[in-house]
Amino acid sequence: RVLRVGSSAGDGSRRGDGVVIPEPSYNLQAGVASLALLAGAGAHNTVLAVTLGALAAFLTFQATNVKFRFDDEALEVLIATAPGEGANGDGSESDGKESENVFVGGRNRWNFDTFTNWEMWWPQCPILVYFKETQTKPEGQIHFFPIIMNGKQLYNVMVERCGKSQNSLPE
Repeated sequence: RVLRVGSSAGDGSRRGDGVVIPEPSYNLQAGVASLALLAGAGAHNTVLAVTLGALAAFLTFQATNVKFRFDDEALEVLIATAPGEGANGDGSESDGKESENVFVGGRNRWNFDTFTNWEMWWPQCPILVYFKETQTKPEGQIHFFPIIMNGKQLYNVMVERCGKSQNSLPE
């Protein structure tokens, strides 16, 4: 059963409620696109404007195709598929298929009990999420992802499933 945070199916905030997949967000992309417009129109810097515009387009594409899937045991990064084609394997609605990690090999799935730390910059206006885990390498592997999903939903499910970060917001 797939639960989307904030959907009518439930908020998925409690363990055991099933899978949580934060909804896509385009806030970061809108900010980068705005900077591209300012660079082009305001500063007349075409190279910077084109570079930022390309980054905004890339992040928009990624927001529609990359999903963070939280189950009771792990975080998995999935690539979007059409309904009925993916990770569930039972013909039901799916939000993605497994993806191979091109840098270290293996599946893009990390058990929560291997997380040694995680942070979100900045929870009030999220841009980047970081976590370190010991599943990939015993000494720890660091991961950075741009916030291309609803930052509040991501923050809440990270706190729920991974525990508070070192710099978690006050309750």
